[in-house]
Amino acid sequence: MSEGSFNAVVNDTDPSNSGRSYNMSISGNNQSQFLGKKIGDVVDGIFVGEGEKTLAGYKLEITGGSDKTGTPMRSDLIGGSRQSILVTASTGFKGHDLVHKAKGGEKKRFRYKPDGLRMRRYFRGNTITQDTRQINLKVVEAANKTLDTILGDSEEASTE
Repeated sequence: MSEGSFNAVVNDTDPSNSGRSYNMSISGNNQSQFLGKKIGDVVDGIFVGEGEKTLAGYKLEITGGSDKTGTPMRSDLIGGSRQSILVTASTGFKGHDLVHKAKGGEKKRFRYKPDGLRMRRYFRGNTITQDTRQINLKVVEAANKTLDTILGDSEEASTE
């Protein structure tokens, strides 16, 4: 993926598709439509995808994302900068330690969840910037065509 594009993961909220997700790219002038948007904002689907595979008629809500190093975005941090915060089990931190014990001659790995475990982790703010590489989107308002017909695999389209 080039420096001047986002990877969009679009989650289909239609119950008949059982929450299927689709990967798309956002580049060029469409990328500038996302800069400055925050988690929770609703955007037009015409800016997602390229050519005939745009989501015209769809409304998409930004639910999260990550930057070029994989650092997740958090909705409760203001701005687009990378910040170090002290967190309990929540977005970006599972809240458990892995403990390795020798049991019966072999090493086993156990998850240990102590009460009140907090750690300092890096997170990205809730605003999309040039450093953002992945944007998570969910469908709020659907168009006439389903996502499966617009973005479905070429094998599935040829068999129908």
